[in-house]
Amino acid sequence: MILSALLTSVGINVALCFLFLILYTILRNRPSNAELYVPRLVAEGKYQEYNASGMRGFLSSFSWVKRAWQPTENELLENSGLDAVVFMRIFIFGLRVFRFAAIVGIFILLPFNYMGNQLNIDFTDLPNKSLETFSISNVDDGSNRLWIHFSAVYIFTAVVCYLLYSEYDDIAALRLSYFYSSKPRPSQFTVLVRSIPVTAGRSFSETIESFFSEYYPSTYLSHSVIHRTGKLQGLVNKADKTYKKLVHLESKKYPKQNSKRGCCLSICGRKAERVDQYEKKLEDVEGDMRAEQLSLAGKEVPAAFVSFKTRFSAAIVSHLQQGVKPTDWVTEPAPDPQDIHWPFFSASFFKRWMCNIAVVFTCLLITIMFLVPVLIAQGLTNLAQLETWLPFLSGILRLEIVTQVVTGYLPSLILETFLDLVPPVMIVLSSIQGYIAHSQIEKSACIKMLWFTVWNVFFANVLSGSALYRFDVFLEPKRIPELLAVAVPGQASFFIAYVVTSGWTKTFSSELFRVKRLMLNILKGSLCCDSDDELEVPSNPYHKEIPRILFFSLLGITYFFLAPLILPFVMIYYGLGYIIYRNQLLNVYSPKFETGGKFWPVVHDATIVFLVLMHVIAIGIFGLKKLPLASSLTIPLPVLTLLFHGYCRRRFLPSFKGFPAECMINKDRLDQNDPTISSFYEKLATAYQDPAMERVRRSEASESSTTPLLASYR
Repeated sequence: MILSALLTSVGINVALCFLFLILYTILRNRPSNAELYVPRLVAEGKYQEYNASGMRGFLSSFSWVKRAWQPTENELLENSGLDAVVFMRIFIFGLRVFRFAAIVGIFILLPFNYMGNQLNIDFTDLPNKSLETFSISNVDDGSNRLWIHFSAVYIFTAVVCYLLYSEYDDIAALRLSYFYSSKPRPSQFTVLVRSIPVTAGRSFSETIESFFSEYYPSTYLSHSVIHRTGKLQGLVNKADKTYKKLVHLESKKYPKQNSKRGCCLSICGRKAERVDQYEKKLEDVEGDMRAEQLSLAGKEVPAAFVSFKTRFSAAIVSHLQQGVKPTDWVTEPAPDPQDIHWPFFSASFFKRWMCNIAVVFTCLLITIMFLVPVLIAQGLTNLAQLETWLPFLSGILRLEIVTQVVTGYLPSLILETFLDLVPPVMIVLSSIQGYIAHSQIEKSACIKMLWFTVWNVFFANVLSGSALYRFDVFLEPKRIPELLAVAVPGQASFFIAYVVTSGWTKTFSSELFRVKRLMLNILKGSLCCDSDDELEVPSNPYHKEIPRILFFSLLGITYFFLAPLILPFVMIYYGLGYIIYRNQLLNVYSPKFETGGKFWPVVHDATIVFLVLMHVIAIGIFGLKKLPLASSLTIPLPVLTLLFHGYCRRRFLPSFKGFPAECMINKDRLDQNDPTISSFYEKLATAYQDPAMERVRRSEASESSTTPLLASYR
């Protein structure tokens, strides 16, 4: 890509960012859009106060930026939980890293690159020259200036490692502080027990009661046996949908409330008949649900949630082998009740095993299929190749403005559009692997999405073209640094455009506007007269956002010494993200689960991998640049980085897998003087009941039942 094409792409994206920001500010300040842009405030009843405190006028309507900036980290912790704080720490960490990198890269490395003569640049026509002018490719082979790049790699690695250690230490301390300050949570007192042995003449419930009453008589509290509720859950979901449709139709019985809004198409129909139809259907579903619930008594699963009176007792049970046979009484920490993923409790070991195999093959298939949009994106960056594929476009492609838009804007936009289709698939794949908690599913999908993005967006792009088909290179590991040294610098211009297009414009505009939800509302409005759906407050999709954020960190780290021109764009991305995601966490997203900051080890591990990748590329680059001594002296760097990583894992990772005995015992002692602990124990006894087993009243027909199935609407 030439410099003028990059400037055109940056100009287009900056203009779009300002346009989206203005439109968002206008739409956000309309009360009719409150449920779309500040759903959390509406659900918590804080919107009127929030709206009244805002000043009037166009310029003052940008006060949402100030409100997103003002809350302290402690306020964010209290408002959104530790996961939200760790999520924002990723942006803070990125800003610290790339602030230093930008200073070194722009003011030291870039001038040395620019003054090189390797590419024989004509400075009189600089706008039409390649961006390689500002990369290490322009430094003369064997030049002593390359020692500046060598020193920068060592210094940058030391700074990143120091910041990683500092953040790991801070978040580990914050995790303990959050534990001490939090109220008792069911997951802290409960363990999941699997593979309960079958005892003749006893149910699983009786076996559990006997075992834990005998071996933990002073601390055992209660248990909840898990049942096979797959069919019942399907009936509950069907009743949910029927009930919502019934409420929606009954709300239309009062024409005075909807006199200004006429019905459209044939959806309204004859309301009375449709109401009777749904009432009859709901009664039938309730009858099936009642019959299925009565039959569940004998459908126990050899698994249960067992609760104890202290956290320390629960921790001991979850970490020690309980029975003589290691395959019996298998225990693990339990998630919070609202975090439980119920479907796979009824799945057999063979089913979970087959699902894991299917997930592996599906991931491989998606990876192969994703090469198609990668090749399309790379084809757009190479107009000569594009003209070969589509000769009838040669006339249009020779127009300067078309050339700049096609090479600078479209490739990254196409790639990002296809990439948006992958996160929901990764969630589905993770959900069938046998995880028992939504947080575990989210973390698994996050890891899958991270490495999928690294491979398919980074490696597939840098290795595209002839190198993509040279699989023999991977059979000779010694040639990998050489291959990366040749391929990675050549894609610097593509990834600069990708940061601007995907990072600045698409990500933040779709995040602020909530485009998918906006389009869904428009579609519903065009098909029917009103919508009485319940207000949906979304949760932050960590599995989608964390890999995206880390990918830009990958670009900044690997191109730090190769093409430092990318660093200001990455730093701006992290700056914009800090404000925008703070706004979303405070006003849009509501936490559905809490992992206690367990996403940070994923961030740490990924950053270490990115550093090692930079070192491998540096070894190859210095070798290609005929500076073998620098190449050899770089070899210890990845070794030292991995040793640092190993130390951090031993120093901090145990704190993220559980809490120390000292902390749990101290917290249990504090609970002894808490007057509310007895009421907490009472709630804990029923906290882990399967939602499908709950009795929820839906229709008037159920009110006369002696054992109503539906006692409340969830």
